[in-house]
Amino acid sequence: MSKIVDELKKEYKETKKSSLLVYFILRFLVILCLIRQIFLGHLDSALLCVLSLFLLLLPVIIQKKFKITLPNTLEVIIYIFIFAAEILGEIYNFYGHIPNWDLMLHTLNGFLCAAIGLSLIDLLNNNSKKINLSPLYVALASFCFSMTIGVCWEFIEYACDKTTLVDMQKDEIINSITSVEFDPNKSNKAIKINGIDKTVLYNQENEEIITIEGGYLDIGLNDTMEDLFVNFIGATTYSILGYFYIKNRDKYKLASKFIITKEKN
Repeated sequence: MSKIVDELKKEYKETKKSSLLVYFILRFLVILCLIRQIFLGHLDSALLCVLSLFLLLLPVIIQKKFKITLPNTLEVIIYIFIFAAEILGEIYNFYGHIPNWDLMLHTLNGFLCAAIGLSLIDLLNNNSKKINLSPLYVALASFCFSMTIGVCWEFIEYACDKTTLVDMQKDEIINSITSVEFDPNKSNKAIKINGIDKTVLYNQENEEIITIEGGYLDIGLNDTMEDLFVNFIGATTYSILGYFYIKNRDKYKLASKFIITKEKN
């Protein structure tokens, strides 16, 4: 642990004291959570804490490996995002207890990924004599980068639900459904059923398994589309900020708080 502390002190300059403070506070909280989960016998949650400790180290490792500098604001938000998603979201079930917690994180993810995408292209622009991409192209590419990350994450959620039988694509109770499967003539005509009050599930032996009160159980489609939509909002927001920043760096400085720069020698 002392080696990690020494390494962090070497990597971080005076201007990054706040991100260093946030890092140690969150790391301390994760370690406390890890100890608690071990005592409770929740080994899966304990492993999630170990994963979180590694993820909190990633920004430092990436900066050192690729000789880049993450702006203070971006780094702090990344730390908070990791803690909010893994510890608060998964272990303490903020996804279930706090309305729209998942949507807030996906919106922030779209924003951050757009910032990272724009930074990578901006680094290429600034360090190449042959390439000079227009602000519109850079903004569009950063938007596409963010949306691609969002789509890939939904693939991961779907794969985990199918292979490990978890519920990352959260189900939702709905009161109406439209499907061509309800058409007795099989003529590809969509039939809508409204006012669903409850759903009763039976097994192959015609034994009742469970009754879903309040409607019909959507199996994650709404969750996936909502996640992608708020990712779209976050990506669009930063791409617009990034467009104006690339056009006039002195005037639009807000986007620069999320721009990765090359490490100065």
